[in-house]
Amino acid sequence: MKADSAARWAKARRILCVRLDALGDVLMCTPAMRALKEAVPGRSLTLLTSPAGAAAAPFIPEIDDAIVHAAPWMKLEQPAGPDELRALAAVLAARRFDAAVVFTTYTQSALPAAMLCWLAGIPLRLAHCRENPYHLLSDWIEDPEPHTLVRHEVQRQLALVRHAGVASLSGNRLSLSFALRAADLAAVRARLQRIGIDADRPWLLLHPGASAASRRYPATHWARALGLLVRQTGLPAVITGSAAEGPLIEEIRAGSGVPAHSLAGQLSLGELGAALRLAAVALTNNSGPAHVAAAVGTPVVDLYALTNPQHTPWKVRSRVLFEDVPCRFCFKSACPAGHHACLTGVAPERVVEAALELLAPRPPLAVMAEVGVRLGSN
Repeated sequence: MKADSAARWAKARRILCVRLDALGDVLMCTPAMRALKEAVPGRSLTLLTSPAGAAAAPFIPEIDDAIVHAAPWMKLEQPAGPDELRALAAVLAARRFDAAVVFTTYTQSALPAAMLCWLAGIPLRLAHCRENPYHLLSDWIEDPEPHTLVRHEVQRQLALVRHAGVASLSGNRLSLSFALRAADLAAVRARLQRIGIDADRPWLLLHPGASAASRRYPATHWARALGLLVRQTGLPAVITGSAAEGPLIEEIRAGSGVPAHSLAGQLSLGELGAALRLAAVALTNNSGPAHVAAAVGTPVVDLYALTNPQHTPWKVRSRVLFEDVPCRFCFKSACPAGHHACLTGVAPERVVEAALELLAPRPPLAVMAEVGVRLGSN
């Protein structure tokens, strides 16, 4: 980083962090945002994000404010129109930000957001970019992915903000942010008590839904895994999801042949975070709740559709399950081949085995060895 650029970033007190994706994507930016926040005393961060991503903002201490926008260059069902985009540029200009950091995956272009920040008169604009942005970015980091390497999403964003002069993080400073609230923990404890579950004793949490069809483990597989796991452990099980996922959850419950409690549509995001924290192990697809579980430190079995390689659970005990396929890393919301083999090929018995490994007590040396492996792999 050039000395003059470093000096300019050191003076930046009001920074706009742009991440126009979903919940999990925002959470995976939180270590980078923490590094930005801590680099300069008194620095404030405003998150510009999608409606889905904005749900995470109240639980991220590093964020001081959030602006919500359905950007037309992102994958959204109801994107904003030209008038809304012009209005957003005016809002950003009025806020007089000192700098903007545009966070993207390597499959996305930073140029539309860079243009927005340029129109808003934000003087410092940092992003990875494959094309030459010329004047749209003051700090252009040529994107090495995927041609020379592919990093975990957290590593990608940490590498980006290092160009803003921030120090490297270590230890628990590298974890994802999701601040639990006492009221949410109390509400979940009370809800569990009403259905006969002691929150202080081990219990299982399944979150079988996902926004993309390509990331959903089949309901019949979930049902068999749940039945086997409950029979082998004797632990109570809770299934979470949105109200719209109620029929999916009922199908899994009916097919499992064991008692399981549905909390479909009953938990706020804060309460879901609390439930994930209280569970002994979480079983999810590659979706936002997997990253919430990682943020709150709960071991997670991740049914990981091979749509993309860089979103595995970060800095938490986990088992990532998939069946390798020639069509891996398709980046599609629906399986283009129609066979969904990267998930259907994962036998429910493998899910049970993974969960049992995470439930088993570990001797101290095993703990140290596993943590070492996880740190090396992320």
